Amino acid sequence: MTLEQTILDVARRAKVASSSLLSLSTITKNRVLIRVADLLLKEEEALQSANNKDLQLGTEKGLSAAMLDRLRLTDTVINSMVTALHELCALPDPIGKIEDFVKRPNGMLVGRMRVPLGVIAMIYESRPNVTVDAAALCLKTGNAVILRGGSEAIHSNLALAGILKKALISQGVDEDAVQVIPVTDRQAIDILLTQDELIDLVIPRGGESLIRFVAQNSRIPVLKHYKGVCHIFVDRDADLEKAVPLVINSKTHRPGVCNALEGLLIHQDVAAAYLPVLAAALAEKGVELRGCPQSTAISAQIGSASESDWGTEFLDLTLCVKVVKDFDEAKAYIQKYGSRHTETIVTENYSTAQRFLGEIDASAVMINASTRFNDGGQLGLGAEIGISTTKLHAYGPMGLEELTTRKFIVYGQGQVRE
Repeated sequence: MTLEQTILDVARRAKVASSSLLSLSTITKNRVLIRVADLLLKEEEALQSANNKDLQLGTEKGLSAAMLDRLRLTDTVINSMVTALHELCALPDPIGKIEDFVKRPNGMLVGRMRVPLGVIAMIYESRPNVTVDAAALCLKTGNAVILRGGSEAIHSNLALAGILKKALISQGVDEDAVQVIPVTDRQAIDILLTQDELIDLVIPRGGESLIRFVAQNSRIPVLKHYKGVCHIFVDRDADLEKAVPLVINSKTHRPGVCNALEGLLIHQDVAAAYLPVLAAALAEKGVELRGCPQSTAISAQIGSASESDWGTEFLDLTLCVKVVKDFDEAKAYIQKYGSRHTETIVTENYSTAQRFLGEIDASAVMINASTRFNDGGQLGLGAEIGISTTKLHAYGPMGLEELTTRKFIVYGQGQVRE
């Protein structure tokens, strides 16, 4: 088959499989997930052998140490996948859940039932554990999934696909419910993005360039977030002792992820008292501070920021600092430079906190909490397939319910419309 025929065949088989998943019981879905977990441990040696091929090729191609680290299937990574699968089994199945039941004046009962989206295409880079995470979340929600990982992880992903296939077959589930695109040709993505009659949603997960490419070339609806430019605003009514560890955790816990802190805004009334203490604490963690003229005048540990620094997703131990005169200036800055990912205010003023919640537009808005909490597991979803910074149809971490939609259901007793 040609490349186009291969991709079309995958999409058609996924569409057929999505129909069969509608009648799948929660018990069967969970049994598949448990079987995947068992096979990950049973076939760990074979998995790591396949992964070593990717690591060797990646080293030869000059992949960075960070990329190779994300690519590596260590014992810890495999065990975390197993744990996540067991945790997912324990979560309630949203499919078939009926909500908002009301009785109409004519006696009809009208409600809304949660149903799968259908066929989801997942396009992602590097991390092979995403293959299992995405497959498990889609299966639990009755969605067929087409997985297109990066070329750097092809051997790992195909080995994981073999495990997923064995688990599906063992429970009598259509093996085409989970498919990994078996080719590394980038044109496969172009072809996949034109299958709007067969695929219902595309979720890209990776760098900004990948996500923008998918969004610009897809005929299919795309759930995306381009980048995570997250801010903390230290208000004049902040508890400054509380504000120091919040900023340190948000910036240094894992600086290379999308919910890490990239910009710090400080009310002018507390800047002189707060900045020297914070700058010293961040310097101990190896953080480079780039600030506005007012902030550099307060602390010699803060270098001058260039115009291009504002709104930058550094994904490193670099942090922008700006002193603002009031809430409105902080809000205007966030509106201009934020990415609608995560925004936090540190304040003990209830009215200011409530205003921040109401007026700041982001997928997660927080009071006195680290930006690192914008994560499906941390927010109680149990698991996530990604974080959406668009509002249709999900905003924020996408857990099980975000991989469903709702259809209207009606119970009548022979009513006719007059």
